Amino acid sequence: MKSTPQSLFSQLKWPSHLFVSCCLLLASQLTHAGLREDLETGPYVLMMRHADAPGYSDPDGFNLSDCSTQRNLGEAGKTQAKMIGQWLKTQGVGSAQVFSSPWCRCKDTATLLNKGIVQLESGLGSFFENRGNRQEQTRLTQIKIAQLLKTSPRKPVIMVTHQVNIQAFAGQSLSSGSMVLVKVNASGQYVSHQLIKHSHP
Repeated sequence: MKSTPQSLFSQLKWPSHLFVSCCLLLASQLTHAGLREDLETGPYVLMMRHADAPGYSDPDGFNLSDCSTQRNLGEAGKTQAKMIGQWLKTQGVGSAQVFSSPWCRCKDTATLLNKGIVQLESGLGSFFENRGNRQEQTRLTQIKIAQLLKTSPRKPVIMVTHQVNIQAFAGQSLSSGSMVLVKVNASGQYVSHQLIKHSHP
């Protein structure tokens, strides 16, 4: 039976002391052949939607410099992000160049992955509900990826962003915490993508 990390995640009840244990067990079971090799030797980036954040959008008048005014990760989302970080480690991705949207739910997700210093990128910021410019931010993301391919092509790149950004860049809608491996060209433009999935007993 096939399933995604998120579908399994949604079936688990919170709060429960068993939840963390189950997450860690699942993290050790997830597999994706060649992920590290793709990220280290090919023109690929790993794009991730932020982990579970209860609610819908952000409150009116939210402030990017004040997390208390935003929609944020819940406890389950924090555990989810840690689980995914441990899964990446089982795939050989122990460290990476980590980039994040300026939104707190993305920054927190990126930090909890525990893959390196988190760098903020305006191009990864949400443009949901006309809070940004879809075309311009996608262009900025392409430029950033192209720069990374030139300056540090063998270092894995993880970009934590929002559903709308990934949809615009790769044409793929993702649930919270989902990841997609995106192949790009030398200009940082989308070529193809692959959803990250796993099998479970």
